[in-house]
Amino acid sequence: MTLNSDSLFDETSPSRVQKRKKAKSKQVFKPYTQQQVMLLPPSLEELIPENHLVRVVNRTVDKLNIQPLLATYQGDGASAYHPLMLLKVLIYAYLTKTYSSRMIAKALTENIHFMWLSGMSSPDFRTINNFRSSRLRGVIDQVFGSMVFFLLDHGYIDLQQYFVDGTKLRADNNKHKVVWAKNTKRYKEKVQQKINELLVEIEHTNVEEQQRYGERNLEELGEQSSLTSDDVKEQVRRLNDILQQAPPAPKRTAKALSEISTKLLPKLEYYEQQEKTLAGRNSYAKTDPGATVFFTKDGQLLPSYNLLIGTQHQFLVNYSLHQRKASESDAFPPHLRRLYSLSGRHPALVVGDSAFGSEENYALLSEHHIGNYLKYNTFHLEQKRKYRTDPYRKENFPRDATNDIYTCPQGRSLTFKQVKIITTDNGYQTSARIYQCVHCQGCPVASHCKRGEGNRTIQINPTLDAYRAQARTNLNSQIGLALRKQRGMDVEPPFGDIKFNQAYTRCRLRGEEKVNIEIGILSIAHNIKKVARWVT
Repeated sequence: MTLNSDSLFDETSPSRVQKRKKAKSKQVFKPYTQQQVMLLPPSLEELIPENHLVRVVNRTVDKLNIQPLLATYQGDGASAYHPLMLLKVLIYAYLTKTYSSRMIAKALTENIHFMWLSGMSSPDFRTINNFRSSRLRGVIDQVFGSMVFFLLDHGYIDLQQYFVDGTKLRADNNKHKVVWAKNTKRYKEKVQQKINELLVEIEHTNVEEQQRYGERNLEELGEQSSLTSDDVKEQVRRLNDILQQAPPAPKRTAKALSEISTKLLPKLEYYEQQEKTLAGRNSYAKTDPGATVFFTKDGQLLPSYNLLIGTQHQFLVNYSLHQRKASESDAFPPHLRRLYSLSGRHPALVVGDSAFGSEENYALLSEHHIGNYLKYNTFHLEQKRKYRTDPYRKENFPRDATNDIYTCPQGRSLTFKQVKIITTDNGYQTSARIYQCVHCQGCPVASHCKRGEGNRTIQINPTLDAYRAQARTNLNSQIGLALRKQRGMDVEPPFGDIKFNQAYTRCRLRGEEKVNIEIGILSIAHNIKKVARWVT
């Protein structure tokens, strides 16, 4: 076959077209060989980037003081997994939204980051859960305090500003499985009443035994309105002793005594145990008795914990868990004391919303010379001219200091009535002076001036008014305006990060102590995440 010179460069020639088709149909893949044997297998160290989050966790936790945690271990016996390793694993697990001890144990055998962090150790889920629930109990606060010192030493925070806020953290409990204090009281009273009735019945059907019993007859025993289980046990014992010494008791008596012993007494003990668990609270959750039913922001009644946090530069500087105090105002004093125990210092100033503006909190800030930037409940209303000039507000009533008399817009006098002593749940006492109008009958503006029946009454607290005036001046200053804007950008993001980014919308553990451990781990993890962002 002869080829001319033109066919060599002819793109439409049959030979060249066939070659192009073959080239297009050929598929090329990278080499894939599962049975490949490496002379030098790669190290986990080589597979993890230098600035990966797991490395930041490792470096940061190494700098924390974990001596209180080490002190929980005793010498002798079998060797244990190192608590430093377990702490690192837990913190990194919470950063990766891995909260189950079984899933953490699984990650330690499958995830290269967990495997590198643990040094190829693989504790089972029971070890991990025991470390989290038991070993960290009582020492998590000290470990978190070491984290706060780390932030202070490295210049991430300086406590010149302290932003505080609270939220309700849902407990691991069904919302319907709740014990209410009112119901417990009512059921207990019914049981006590039934026991009283049966004791009276026994007295009426056993005259001879009643006479032998002495001056304090059975009817008197049955008239007690607050019988305790111990009282009932003692009475049942005495009744049995009496009936054993007498002729056979009537069937009604034996039946009544049996009902008290076998049915009513166990119920009474059950309700007494509920009251002990309540310990002054309005409710508690059956699955998690440490949780109390609170109103959430969306208006639901759910078993929850009241969580307060304090931040600076979005770092979690302090946290406190409260099961009794639904309001942030009552929870703030122990929260601030906890900050001092963790860091050994008070912040220069505190910024908070209107939930914290109480006399007790103002007095606490004044005592420790802390800048007062706490709003009070009417702060924003006072910014409106209509509210400030309202003639029916007690603040706008003219006062005759000589005679200690206030005058309403209609010229009627409000005279001093009494001093009211107010005691908070924390034991703080304050006093207020009560003034009452001489007569409001026939007043043409009574519907605008007062609510309900009776004469208009006002409550004057000079101490609280002075604290509010100080807070008002601070908040309306140039610095105050800047802090008010900064508060929303400083304290709200940590809540959003924990609840939404970390998907921690409810507690995974039960009991106040265990929930406190979880919040401590979450707080340390959040701070390390912030440190990682600063590093990168």
